[in-house]
Amino acid sequence: MRGKELRIVFMGTPDFAVASLKALVENGYNVAGVITAPDKPAGRGKKLTESAVKKYAVEKGLKVLQPEKLRDPVFLEELKLLKPELQVVVAFRMLPEVVWSMPRLGTFNLHGSLLPHYRGAAPLNWAVINGETKTGVTTFMLEHQIDTGKILYQSEIKIGDNETVGDIHDRLMFVGADLVLKTVDSIAKEKVRPVAQSELVVDEKIKTAPKIFKEDCKIDWTKDVQIVRNLIRGLSPYPSAWANLVHKENGRTVPCKIFFAQRVFAEETASPGSIDSDDETYMNVACGNGWLEITDLQLSGKKRMNTASFLRGFRNIFDYRFE
Repeated sequence: MRGKELRIVFMGTPDFAVASLKALVENGYNVAGVITAPDKPAGRGKKLTESAVKKYAVEKGLKVLQPEKLRDPVFLEELKLLKPELQVVVAFRMLPEVVWSMPRLGTFNLHGSLLPHYRGAAPLNWAVINGETKTGVTTFMLEHQIDTGKILYQSEIKIGDNETVGDIHDRLMFVGADLVLKTVDSIAKEKVRPVAQSELVVDEKIKTAPKIFKEDCKIDWTKDVQIVRNLIRGLSPYPSAWANLVHKENGRTVPCKIFFAQRVFAEETASPGSIDSDDETYMNVACGNGWLEITDLQLSGKKRMNTASFLRGFRNIFDYRFE
């Protein structure tokens, strides 16, 4: 059987998933239905907002289901009526067995790492934060424990020294979409040979990718300069690294998001968080063993800007330090 003949149900929510759904649709695959998150209120007016996947699916006239609970009998009956032969999951929530076991060919997931490393909610972020030089995407069959199923295929990319997690996200969207098509075709032709994740790691400790919380994003300027830089890159543009600008005399505190920083080499040393600047074009911050030049940042309630623009509106930066 050809992959395009299978009745496929696609499950996903954010932009990252749209690329894979779009690849299936535009290449003539039979997408019988799309499962995505319910509309959610957003913004000051709490207007209901549709997921990126829903917007694309509606535009293409696809059947859309938005269950609140995946074990809801009504939803399960609607899913059965779609008669899925294969389910494809990209950036969705954890599925109960009654859902992932429904199609005769099972359900596979596209994950943003080279499994078995970086299982979890934030694989791309943690790969950059940890200073990895490569990452990728993996397709694997869903099983009971999250992100532990047998691996089908992987695609690897290099992480550039100046790339942020946003850059990696945008590249892997399309690498992942190609891998989804390859996986669907191979499953249909019974060519794929799943590999247990336990076979890929013997003595090496498996790296994980837990959910990131606000406190995980706070910069500790006492740490190694490269560690700080990787944290900034690994959280840019979202959820973003942050620190407080604190006035040396009156203690005024200004929260600040930092999106990019370059290492600068200088013989001078200073206490971590100290600022060196000409008050016009550049701003360097001392870390535990070196300096970073902050190039993109955002004050609370303001727009993201480059350092020169920031300094034009925030004079006397010498009176502050980062904490």
